[in-house]
Amino acid sequence: MSWSVDGRLILDGVDCTAPAGAVSGLLGPNGSGKSTLLRVLSGVRAPSTGSDDAAHARFDGADLLTMPRRQRARVLALVEQDATTDLPLSVLDAVLLGRIPHRSLLAGDSAHDREVATAALARAGMAAFAEREVATLSGGERQRVHLARALAQEPALLLLDEPTNHLDIAAQLDTMRVLRDLADDGVTVLAALHDLNLAAQTCDHVVVLADGRVVAAGDVREVLVPDVLDPVYGVRCEVLTHPRTGRPVLTFAPQD
Repeated sequence: MSWSVDGRLILDGVDCTAPAGAVSGLLGPNGSGKSTLLRVLSGVRAPSTGSDDAAHARFDGADLLTMPRRQRARVLALVEQDATTDLPLSVLDAVLLGRIPHRSLLAGDSAHDREVATAALARAGMAAFAEREVATLSGGERQRVHLARALAQEPALLLLDEPTNHLDIAAQLDTMRVLRDLADDGVTVLAALHDLNLAAQTCDHVVVLADGRVVAAGDVREVLVPDVLDPVYGVRCEVLTHPRTGRPVLTFAPQD
């Protein structure tokens, strides 16, 4: 798929796959198109028209791009970077917004909705904040509330734009553990990440974007290598092996 604004191509014929029931990392430098790709997949933005081949985003045999909005909201959830709200909502009420696709338009929150939302808060580590107003939370706490709202949608496909943004190290690891647990439960997870070492330690599959195009995609051990990362990020990368996990550990230096 492609997407442009003011004549500038942001996504240029992107073609990639996020394996089912896995955690996939969407990587690339600033401006590479990661956030735009997630927003197009989620329906927030429409793909550009006029190309020879119409854009498609296939999931479980259906095209997300042509799916009715309400149906799509039952299939996928998007956690945006720095999502904010000015409404005086409690944390629980904010998470209950994730239940809207699952009920009739005029129906209120059911006991089941509240049960699902409460479980989502617990899974995101925010159960103790249920009665707090969202506006009183820190950036990291708000980020976890938005994750809980997405979990309350009970999606089969979860898209996340920098889900560890604003989080301390422990909270980052907790968030990635939640994503791993979701994938183990069969949810397909695609997360845009800036931290390459976090991706190396937690992702099953990675897709690297540069200038709106897919440069490489596959297993972290095959993709997170100097031949791929050096030209994309403009650095000199060295790959070590973690002594306990056997996963890649990356170090970086400026290019000479």
